[in-house]
Amino acid sequence: MAISISLVFVFAVAVWMLHRYAGLKAWHAITCILFGFYLATSSLAPEIRTTITAIVHAISGQG
Repeated sequence: MAISISLVFVFAVAVWMLHRYAGLKAWHAITCILFGFYLATSSLAPEIRTTITAIVHAISGQG
């Protein structure tokens, strides 16, 4: 049985845990979110997506 979890959900949980337990300030999280939006629209976005997909497939054993 395979379970699929969105990376967005995983990152959201990680940010929440950092905020709750590691003292991450709200403005730090907002800065990271804005950086992610700008990075997603950059010319590096396709390469980042390909690299993340390859890492996830290597970890999960698919492919």
